[in-house]
Formats: sequence, structure tokens, C-alpha cells
Amino acid sequence: MTHATPSQRRLWVLIAIAIVTTVAVIGYIQFYLARPIGDGPAGPAVNATVFEHPWTDRKIRVIGIGDSVTAGLGAKSPSHSFFNRLLKNPRDEFDELRGVCLTAVLPNLESENFAISGSESSMHLEVAVDQVPTYDDAFGIVLMTSGGNDLIHSYGRSDPRECAMYGASLEQARPWIASFRVRLREIFDELSGKFPAGCEIYIGDIYDPTDGIGDAPSIFLPDWPDGLAIHAEYNAVIREVASQDAHVFVVPLHETFLGHGSHCRQFWRSTYDADDPHYWFYTNIEDPNDRGYDAIRRVFLNTIIANTSLATEVRSEQR
Repeated sequence: MTHATPSQRRLWVLIAIAIVTTVAVIGYIQFYLARPIGDGPAGPAVNATVFEHPWTDRKIRVIGIGDSVTAGLGAKSPSHSFFNRLLKNPRDEFDELRGVCLTAVLPNLESENFAISGSESSMHLEVAVDQVPTYDDAFGIVLMTSGGNDLIHSYGRSDPRECAMYGASLEQARPWIASFRVRLREIFDELSGKFPAGCEIYIGDIYDPTDGIGDAPSIFLPDWPDGLAIHAEYNAVIREVASQDAHVFVVPLHETFLGHGSHCRQFWRSTYDADDPHYWFYTNIEDPNDRGYDAIRRVFLNTIIANTSLATEVRSEQR
């Protein structure tokens, strides 16, 4: 039996170290750095049969209000923003959703988007008061995202403050969270008053690009120990205030986006989506990419289908 010489053993050790190192580097890149976007549809299925017949011939006014998510920053074109795609299918719509949009079932629909990229909730109140007109003869559908920029601004580059609280402790943020509760109540009241004939308000809760882990460095931001706790408080406020009105509904963006943030490739996470292990966020982290907007459009549509008074007869016929 031939025994390896010391130099041969050293060579095999070096080869083994190289193999282990290579596998570790590839694994780190694959599971911690890779953010594949994927292609095709994203998000939940939508029941297309609900859109086969008009819901009402009433005059309907759809408005958008809020931040860059409602404004559409990160979509590959204006027609691919969730607001516009929800209203009307783009030319390159996926086959299963052709005709699945609000203009297909609301023939007397008009729309206007008041959302402003980079805006915080304080500006949304100003917009509701000063820019949204009163629509005396139309039933309203309000599509809204608010509060996300309150959390992420100013990315840890300045001391935290109200509506720009990145880096704050939970105790420091409590009065700002309380102010958000009051402000959101005022926004809902203002918007409801702009539609004397009635309206429905659909507000998305705030998604988490860290997939519920809270490790801000994974999205290239400074560490924020209390970030997840403050985020959870903001979402709790959105749900609490929305629950006070029968015509206000929360769209579950937070739940929908889990598994599509910075840990989308980590199959051992409870949020891992084996059917679509891809990244739904734009390069600026705080906005969706094109597939993310498809998912948002779908979950808004599903929330509208489940709750709108305009489709009551259609839903009854399907039971």
C-alpha cells in the first residue's frame, strides 16, 4: 500500500480548502446576494369571471393618493403601474387577465391620480384637503398607499424625526406613531367628504423588503434595531383606523410581498415562495419593480372584488 507523501497531503488539503471555499462563495452569492427578478405574472390569481359583465352604470370616479407606489415609480412604463393597470389592461397584458380591469365592469369610469413620489403621510393629508376636489355626482373608489416613506426616510442619513423616522427607537417613535393614527383618520374623513354620493377607500399596508427579518444591511441601509417593531406599529395603525369605517378596506401588501425581498432565495425561510422565488423590488429598494406592480394590481383587484358594493349582484349570481 502506497502512502501519500507530506507534499501530496498538503496538495489534497489545499484542493479541499479550495473546493469548500468555492462552494461557500457560490452559496453566499446564490442565497444572500442574488436578487433574480424572474419573468411572467406575479402575485395571486384573479377571478376573471367577475369581470365578464358590468357591475353598474353609475358614474364612478377612481382616484389615487399617496406615495411613489401609487404614483408608479419602478414600473417599466406608465401603463404598468398598479393604478393604471388596475384601470385598463396594457397592450402586453397577460392572456389570463385580458379584460380583467375596472373599465371593463364600470363603463362610466373616470380617473385621476394625485399620488406624489417621495411623499410622506403629512403631505397626503395636505393633498386630500387642498388638491382633491369634491365629486358631487360620482361614487368614489380611492386607491391609496401611505406611511412607507414615514418609515424609510431619511435612510439613516439624518436624525430621525416625525415622517422621517429611520433609525428611531420604538420609544422615540411612539408619539409619531400616535400622530400617524390621528393623521390617517383625518385623511379618511377628508376623502370620504369629497364623495357625497359615497365612496370606498382601499389602502395598502406597508410591505417589508427584508422579508420579516429586519436586517437593514441586506437592503444596503444602516442597521435599525427597532425597525421591524415600528413597521409593525404603523401597519397596526393602518388596520385599526381602517376598521373604524365600513367603507375602508386594507389591501394586504405586507403579506403578499413576504418572500420576495432581500431573502427571496433562502429556501429555509418560512416566507420562501417555491413557485416564484424572485425579487419584486425596484433598484431603490422602497418601490416595486414591474413584477411587483403586477402583484399589487392583483391584490388590489382581489380586495375590491371581495368588498365593493358595486359588485354585490355579480358575486351573488356566482354563489
